[in-house]
Amino acid sequence: MQNESVYRELLEKFVKQFGREPSAVAYAPGRIEVLGNHTDYNEGFVFSAAIDCGTFFAAAPSGSSECRLVAADLMHEVVFDLHDIRPDKENDTWQNYVKGTFAGLIEGHDVKEGFLGMFLGNIPLGSGLSSSAALEMCTGLCLAKLYGIAVEPVPLAKIGQKAEHEYAGCKCGLLDQISSLAGKAGMLVKTDFRSLVYETVNMGNDVCFLMCNTVKHELVSGEYDQRRAACEAAAAHFAKELRHPVTHLRDVSMAEWAIYKRGLDETVANRAAHPIGEDERVLLGAERLKRGDLAGFGQLMFDSHYSSRYLFENSCEELDFVVDEARKIPGVYGARLSGGGFGGSVVVLVNPRDAETASVALANAYKAKYGTPCNVSVIHPSDGAHTL
Repeated sequence: MQNESVYRELLEKFVKQFGREPSAVAYAPGRIEVLGNHTDYNEGFVFSAAIDCGTFFAAAPSGSSECRLVAADLMHEVVFDLHDIRPDKENDTWQNYVKGTFAGLIEGHDVKEGFLGMFLGNIPLGSGLSSSAALEMCTGLCLAKLYGIAVEPVPLAKIGQKAEHEYAGCKCGLLDQISSLAGKAGMLVKTDFRSLVYETVNMGNDVCFLMCNTVKHELVSGEYDQRRAACEAAAAHFAKELRHPVTHLRDVSMAEWAIYKRGLDETVANRAAHPIGEDERVLLGAERLKRGDLAGFGQLMFDSHYSSRYLFENSCEELDFVVDEARKIPGVYGARLSGGGFGGSVVVLVNPRDAETASVALANAYKAKYGTPCNVSVIHPSDGAHTL
């Protein structure tokens, strides 16, 4: 019902702004990263899920080469020409996610008419739930429908990734876009980021997630790109040291890391250990889910956060506090930061019967520590992006 109210609000504002109803509407959810952190651009493995909040994009032909784009929460409009699409790094930077996706979508197509576009969502900004990828994917699906352009999920995900790289200035992997597109209700998405093959995995009925939104994060500040550069440097080192081919850290085991890390800067070595260990945790997690071992899967989430905290150093005090508190609560299987890190959210795996008690306990503990409660919400894995 929450998404339905966002949808109705968007339609009303669209008609008020443009004097007509949209010709196409699409929806894309945010995502939680459950296990496998910073492994996507290292061609590794990730468990993720689409969530039950997201972003809607509505569009209609403009009748000219002009494109008018409105952020409906602000009711602020930007205008650009179909033949002059460029990022704006100074003002209204939210437009860059739409511009970059649109530019990638129409590349190679003879598009002569611009669009009237408006978007609205309910994903908390800066929460680590990937509001940017949701915006890219609903933009891509909506405008593909508007212009009659056929596009498959993985190519569309790559268009969104390119928008992040070239328009938004964040050198992200494909995790967020694929998770938004591939989600299924009640399922995790397990993705191999070398082959870009994904599958859905049922977790059963005895689990749900809590999302604890702590402090806002901003990945384009440079920390994300620094971590990626360290991983690439480490991969180049292991490519010289190991006897088998190494193109990414996915090709290195933890045993090999321990033996051949000599010669690496200590910080770079630690950075590399994180995604290498994460790949092994995802594969082990898949085995534990098959056995119904939720406690064992949850322990891998705690292990993942420990690695983020001490090796990759993409956590922060607030995230660490929530994970430490979650360990003390009955019914909690596991907890870890979700997403790029440096702030954002903690995802908590919990038995549904204990979800309310755990939510109150975490919010109260955070308030006692920091003066204000963190926002804790129950998250249900949900269907991925689609047109309406």
